[in-house]
Amino acid sequence: MGGAEPPAVATRVWRCGVHTLFLDHPLVMGIVNVTPDSFSDGGRFAEPLSAVERGRTLAAAGADIIDVGGESTRPGSDAVPVPLELSRVQPVISALVHGLDIPISVDTRHPEVAAAALRDGASIVNDVSGFRDPTMVELAAGCDAGLVVMHMLGEPKSMQDEPHYDDVVAEVCDYLARQAAMLEASGVARERIALDPGIGFGKTTAHNLELLRRLHEVAALGYPVVIGLSRKRFIGEVTGEVRPDRRVAGSVAGAVFSALHGGDVIRVHDVAETVQALTVITAIQEAGRD
Repeated sequence: MGGAEPPAVATRVWRCGVHTLFLDHPLVMGIVNVTPDSFSDGGRFAEPLSAVERGRTLAAAGADIIDVGGESTRPGSDAVPVPLELSRVQPVISALVHGLDIPISVDTRHPEVAAAALRDGASIVNDVSGFRDPTMVELAAGCDAGLVVMHMLGEPKSMQDEPHYDDVVAEVCDYLARQAAMLEASGVARERIALDPGIGFGKTTAHNLELLRRLHEVAALGYPVVIGLSRKRFIGEVTGEVRPDRRVAGSVAGAVFSALHGGDVIRVHDVAETVQALTVITAIQEAGRD
């Protein structure tokens, strides 16, 4: 009577097209900015060939996903015309899809760019505008890609102009829950949806820190949680480091905290350092488990 095995705990997954990502350990999403004006790398990978090589390097360093973006959404940035964004990301996504056996994500808020990326084999649509555009919702309902629904207050051009919340965590959670429910009502399977609280997108340093401190509340919504804090301004404000490329240690600290408090997918520039840190905390957590 007493020898029955306890029921197995189902592993959480994120379904992204042909890829099923298992969330029994934190995953790393490597960033490839195909832009001349990225805040973090100053346009080092603006040319397709260098961007493709960057993606391959990040994959070799242990990235589970590569996220390709052709429009800078840093605070104060202007929108990029769709044809220009397409010309930046399409050759990179196509090359990485055919050269790597991991999901390739397109970081875009434009349905035309997302549709082209999906045709080229991308498995994830990472929409910083949180699927506000009905055409993007229609696209999402008609494909099987994984979706990242992010919270952003306003638009990149003006999102840092005195952002205000009565309770930043409650308001972000409410928005994300509503957008996820809307996508499900439109026919999107729940297992395809991931949520991103949008660190740095219409938030002060105090807002960002509070979102991270209470990240478990975002995780409690029941969807995979994506966190992107790598090299961001709030890390510089906390540490006094002006240069984004010198915020690696702070970024890794934020990644580890996020992974320990509900973050499932950590979006980063510095893949090797983040993978090493997350590997260590996973080993510590698993030590002694039979």
